[in-house]
Amino acid sequence: MQLLKFGGSSVASAETIEKVAAIIKQQSANKKTIVVASAMGGITDKLLECGTEASKGNEDYKELIKIISARHLQATKALLPITNQSGVLSQVMQYCNEVEDICNGIFLLKEFSAKTKDRLVSYGEILSSYILSHYLDSIGVKNKWKNAKELIVTDSNFTKASVNFLATQQKIEEYFLNPSVYLHVVPGFIAADLHGHTTTLGRGGSDYTAAIIGAAVHASVVQIWTDVSGMMTADPRLVSNARCIPKISYQEAMELSHFGAKVIYPPTLQPLLLKNIPVLIKNTFAPGDEGTEINKSSLLNGSTIRGISSINHIALLSLEGSGMVGIPGFSKRLFEALAAHEINVILITQASSEHSICVGVEDSYAEKAKRIVDNAFYFEIESGKVNELIIEKGLAIVALVGDNMKNHVGTSGKMFGAIGRNGINVRAIAQGSSERNISAVIASKDVKKAINVLHEEFFETTYKQINLFIAGAGNVGSKLIMQLEQQAEYLRKNLRLQVRVVGLANSKKMLFNDEGIDLENWKENLGNGTQMNTTEFVQNIQTKNFRNTVFIDVTASSEIAKQYEALLTKNISVVACNKIACSSPFPYYKLLKNAASNHNSLWLFETNVGAGLPVIGTLNDLLRSGDVINKIDAVLSGTLNFVFNNYNGERSFAEIVKQAQDEGYTEPDPRLDLSGIDVMRKILILAREAGEKMELENISNTSFMPPSCMVGSIENFYAEMEKHEPHFKHLYDEATKRNCKLKFVASYNKSNNNGETKASVGLQHIDPQHDFYHLYGKDNIVSFLTERYPLQPLVIKGAGAGAEVTASGVFADIIRAARV
Repeated sequence: MQLLKFGGSSVASAETIEKVAAIIKQQSANKKTIVVASAMGGITDKLLECGTEASKGNEDYKELIKIISARHLQATKALLPITNQSGVLSQVMQYCNEVEDICNGIFLLKEFSAKTKDRLVSYGEILSSYILSHYLDSIGVKNKWKNAKELIVTDSNFTKASVNFLATQQKIEEYFLNPSVYLHVVPGFIAADLHGHTTTLGRGGSDYTAAIIGAAVHASVVQIWTDVSGMMTADPRLVSNARCIPKISYQEAMELSHFGAKVIYPPTLQPLLLKNIPVLIKNTFAPGDEGTEINKSSLLNGSTIRGISSINHIALLSLEGSGMVGIPGFSKRLFEALAAHEINVILITQASSEHSICVGVEDSYAEKAKRIVDNAFYFEIESGKVNELIIEKGLAIVALVGDNMKNHVGTSGKMFGAIGRNGINVRAIAQGSSERNISAVIASKDVKKAINVLHEEFFETTYKQINLFIAGAGNVGSKLIMQLEQQAEYLRKNLRLQVRVVGLANSKKMLFNDEGIDLENWKENLGNGTQMNTTEFVQNIQTKNFRNTVFIDVTASSEIAKQYEALLTKNISVVACNKIACSSPFPYYKLLKNAASNHNSLWLFETNVGAGLPVIGTLNDLLRSGDVINKIDAVLSGTLNFVFNNYNGERSFAEIVKQAQDEGYTEPDPRLDLSGIDVMRKILILAREAGEKMELENISNTSFMPPSCMVGSIENFYAEMEKHEPHFKHLYDEATKRNCKLKFVASYNKSNNNGETKASVGLQHIDPQHDFYHLYGKDNIVSFLTERYPLQPLVIKGAGAGAEVTASGVFADIIRAARV
């Protein structure tokens, strides 16, 4: 004999009932079958609403009853041929009239007791199973309908009755062992106490009905038909890549169901486990899917974790006090007080010092629990031995479940490492002695992020998802977006990274798309975005709370640079092309460094110096390996190097600068390059990264620009340069006379003491023997003299300007952040 149970979504309408009947017809051919049906989806809630409204004296319950009646009558008419409708419609109407009579009584008495609730809600299952039974008859599938109230015996604990298994076994055996009936249809959820009063088995109890009957008749299998294709590795509403678990043990399934997995009602499995009857979770709407098999053992391919689940709306109750240490009985009194008032404890953890006990309960019970516990420990609280109960709300439990965790070292470390890297704070931890479950209490707002992070860590071997928010869509930003689009497939295949741009902004507009912005049409989409607001943009990043988030700043905005701390402290890594933060006053630079370190986030700014050249990375590698930086000499402006490499007096200096700007080698305002300020910032950043506490004003700048060029508009800047062309020609001629080239050089010397300037920038004559002489185009060069490189410097050389190479440097930092 087999048992098939169909959930509320499976019998929600005439169309779905037709699908159910097709499955029953196919499954019951040549095999004795029992079918258990839930109420139509949403009907139990509607019945409870009827009773609640009636108890308040609100006559709206009558309209609700009309809706309930109409739904069942319409389904009956749609399913049955006209010749078969009369008797069934009459019985359906009679049941609906009984519902109305009960509600009229509730309305008059203004009382809605647990006993009355059970009687009222039982009609949902009675109606759906009755209609299903008669529809099966109409399509030639003969069956017998039986009210479960006559089969399952319980105590009188209404709305959550406990089953009397001995009496139930006897009744079920007497009824279902009739060899002449091959198909039975039974309403789920409903039972009766020894006095014949209707009771129910708790919300979701139709699964339990199936398990009780299945165990009593020694069924070969119990099939639970629902609207998903089995138990999933995580809630598919939260995790898009959740997948079906092919096999799972009874214990694992019970753990997952207790911790929020709604596919199966938690008590269902216990009767079946005792009889070793397998359970199959199937999808009514995709009957061809394999589903999930629940059996005695499920160790499949050595997998450690079977699933991830969560419970929302949790409150933590903490009982603390020095008077608890070494005194037996505190835990007993706490749990007795809660149990006496029917407050269920979901999670327990206690400090080894015995100074505190922490339990998790549904947050709707938190205030009640505080009154109860404070009263139970009144004497200890008054005497100062114990503090008043502390309540924390807005929490949730996330649980990893798997039988095989006991055989794998490091599962807990992997779990907490993954959520820690994403800035998810853990308030409490519990692990069962069976090592089948590891639970963590976190903020409710972090549940989706945590489950996705854990699913990615334990199940998604294909790729890791990275979520990017990009501020800046100019030359560098647009090149970066192009590179991200071009390399998307490479990153997936070779680095197992799925990189999505979920937020994008320029100075005028901002755009968000939780599923990823279409990088082919980003310009058009951004143009249709909302007005850019820096604060709102950053708040959106924080509110969305995506896992593996990286913020990219490819602007020159001081306003955006001020937002780094807010991001880093939320465990959001920052990749900055913008040099303002790194060259800001030292306390702010140090604050950001500490924020990144303390909150397990990354602040990466390789492109601040040398565009795509590995300058800062090399410097940091030297320091991390124990080397000491003694001296840095560098040509750090691709713009100035381009200008002086191309200027020979044949074309004006202003023309060469304009060419550099047109080819994208300068800052938006070329005076930042020509003044030496940009180079000062770069050598400042290198000095700070080398361990120097230095400010911008500590750097000596020998400018070669006439002062009149540096005031007014950019147009004025070019006009003044034309006027001062003899000055620039003189600089060139002087260098040529000495067989030298002009290079704008930045230097840092650690050994300079006694008030001497440790860092300087300025135009120098470079002779042919110098490392910097053969530096062409827009190239940069950096020379490090260190303890390990005392005579022959470590030299880094290459293109140091241009949107393409700068974007590639930003890209490289993104990959570094992603692979942590």
